[in-house]
Amino acid sequence: MLKIGIVGLPNVGKSTLFKALTKTQVDIKNYPFCTIEPNVGIVKVPDERLDKLAKMSQSAKTIPAIVEFVDIAGIVKGASEGEGLGNKFLANIREVDAIAQVVRVFDNSNIIHVNNKIDPEGDIETINTELILADLETVGKVKIRLEKDARGNKKGAEEKLEILKKISVDLEAGKTANETRLDMEDENAKIIVRELSLLTMKPFLYVYNVADINQKLSNALEKREHIKLDIKIEEELIEMEKAEATELGITSHIDRLITRAYEILGLITYFTTGKDETRAWTIKRGWNAPLAGTAIHTDFKDKFVRAEIIHWNKLLEAGSRSKARELGTLRTEGKDYIVQDGDVIEFKI
Repeated sequence: MLKIGIVGLPNVGKSTLFKALTKTQVDIKNYPFCTIEPNVGIVKVPDERLDKLAKMSQSAKTIPAIVEFVDIAGIVKGASEGEGLGNKFLANIREVDAIAQVVRVFDNSNIIHVNNKIDPEGDIETINTELILADLETVGKVKIRLEKDARGNKKGAEEKLEILKKISVDLEAGKTANETRLDMEDENAKIIVRELSLLTMKPFLYVYNVADINQKLSNALEKREHIKLDIKIEEELIEMEKAEATELGITSHIDRLITRAYEILGLITYFTTGKDETRAWTIKRGWNAPLAGTAIHTDFKDKFVRAEIIHWNKLLEAGSRSKARELGTLRTEGKDYIVQDGDVIEFKI
């Protein structure tokens, strides 16, 4: 299962966000390093397509796609050198697939800020600098080994060293590794990226914790991949009846975070549907039909014969697979077919 790490400075709303996402009670206090061991929670990916398909099929069960969110201890300046809970923090980040960085934009004198001032751009710089410094240390260690391999004329060493230098130049310029332009069709680039497992090579999504969802942001904040949330309101909404929230005119925006996190991981959803169950299956964008079948069972890749496929909205229009077959909207695809988001598939093995 793919994991999203919730990171940020202490006291920016990470654990409150985790509670709102997972509907799980966690320790939330007004002091730094309240979270030490990471909280882990499974979150359903909201998808109205799933519910519509289940209703059409009159399915006994509906099973959504899921992602895992991890609430990680707050980071402070010097974390790359072990300050605060630095080493523990960095180790926990290495285990996640993407980073949701919570940034405090709201002002509230009753809630301590670790730097005693509200400075979202500065807070982002603090976090990213520590991650970059940790990555530079990793790059430095691997560079020593590759230079030795290159002197010994080891196959691919020179090419890998050039890729490593390219990443290093960007990191030293204060850029994150995911900003480095690499040819990911190149096998050496794939090997280096996988071997380095750099913190800043992971996809980033910035979660701006605002007091007003319509709050205007600076240009520097706007240009980053982000969403805005009033995290305190999101926490209050989980304790509130829907009718009460409607009466007060309060709307949750938490689903936007879940959906966007799913997207930045490069994930898409296909469906299977029938009387027993309608289920959402998570795969990487660009997978072909046999590889997509492994989400159901690993045998599907080797035993794949063909797949009957229809887009979810075409199936709803038809009302059933048999009717879709009559209309010609249900089609048969082979092993080279690239599965699309929203496909409804029946594998033939």
